[in-house]
Amino acid sequence: MKAILQTAVKALVFRGKKTLILRESPQYREGTNQGRYDVPGGRIKPGQRYYKSLLREINEETGLSVKIGRPFHVDEWKPTISGKKLHIFGVYFECFADSDKVRLSKDHDSFEWINPRNYKEYNLVSGLEKVFESYLRINGRK
Repeated sequence: MKAILQTAVKALVFRGKKTLILRESPQYREGTNQGRYDVPGGRIKPGQRYYKSLLREINEETGLSVKIGRPFHVDEWKPTISGKKLHIFGVYFECFADSDKVRLSKDHDSFEWINPRNYKEYNLVSGLEKVFESYLRINGRK
């Protein structure tokens, strides 16, 4: 079976010096990482601009409004979701929230505002370590 190519946008959402991570709920219908932490974001809907998709995904998952900053990391991953092989190309952005009042969707059951330097203390989805390393390297915090 050939993989389906999709594009995603993800974010390190900051409030002050802390960034938001979300733990995937067992109720997430496309869940492959239950109990592990990820960052907000998701796949771009056909015809939707990348920044609109990012704002939509962050709001759906967290209830937060954000300002989009610069892109800082590009990656790809190849999950199998609902029996479909996907090849997802993703771009990660810095984003800045005007509030720390998170309202989770049913796809997530917990969240943490963390110091990005402490990412190793959390059970992250595979590959997210590279995202934090990239952010820290670019921002001179490595």
